[in-house]
Amino acid sequence: MENHNALLANNDGFLRDLQLFCTVARRASFITASTEMGISPSHVSKRIALLEKSLGVKLFLRTTRRVSVTSDGEAAFQWAQRILDDVQGMSDAFAGLKSDPRGVIRISTSLRLGRDHVSPILMLLRQRYAALEIWLELLDRRVDLVGENFDIDVRVGNIQEPHLIAHKIVDSARILCASPAYLKRAGSPRTLADLAQHDCLMFRDRDQRFGVWRLTGPDGEKSVKVTGPIASNHSDIVQRWALEGYGVIMASIWDVASSLESGALARVLPQHHQPADVWAVTSARASSSAKIRVCVDFLKEQLTRGPHALKTRGVAGF
Repeated sequence: MENHNALLANNDGFLRDLQLFCTVARRASFITASTEMGISPSHVSKRIALLEKSLGVKLFLRTTRRVSVTSDGEAAFQWAQRILDDVQGMSDAFAGLKSDPRGVIRISTSLRLGRDHVSPILMLLRQRYAALEIWLELLDRRVDLVGENFDIDVRVGNIQEPHLIAHKIVDSARILCASPAYLKRAGSPRTLADLAQHDCLMFRDRDQRFGVWRLTGPDGEKSVKVTGPIASNHSDIVQRWALEGYGVIMASIWDVASSLESGALARVLPQHHQPADVWAVTSARASSSAKIRVCVDFLKEQLTRGPHALKTRGVAGF
């Protein structure tokens, strides 16, 4: 009882420790959590030790290589996340009564979309709303929005998680293209089936040995299994390979628009495309937050009409 009274006596510190605990649990690393929270690893270790003492349980198993959550830690994580969500929800509800949104917004998106479009737009958002704090993380993979504690994930393609709220930002598609040098050397494919005989540059995870490209054309949706001599999980690398003439890529129209206009890339099989709209995805709880609504609306406005908008129309006949 004494420990619990001590917790209640310092609620602000307790909430900060819960946030720190959740960050360590998600990242499975004291060092990564310290970097994200902007404090030293020794301070992280000290605060977690104090939280363990206050709760009377061991939250983590520590080895020289990694940190793992104990069974008590897993239960504590669920409680901590619920408490932090409720506190944030209360803050957001009252913030919505004010003229300007305030607080932290955590946003994730892919590397090229984030670097070339979302990041400069978020700077404009921050200039308009000085009370906002923004964390942007660029990841060439699909994130677990809730599990990784993001408020918004700006992503391309279908939204498969039924528990998430999807806000459409831009109608878009992925198209096939290659450099003129590659097409001169290897010839232009005339059908989707021809792609099986071409070097297809794949953006994929390391455990995928081949790719399946699904495209919509005059005869509806068709699939083709594609392979190639090189692949990467990094979108920048794959696009650079295409520009250097190593094969065919499938990429979002906005991502290759400038290369198509300059002639560095040419469209392949122009009658085919893969629907790939751009979405801002939130959890059901986050979607009711005033600051999240402001951010989503601003992203939509700027990605469709602003100086950093995604170019999806009038490029290579699309």
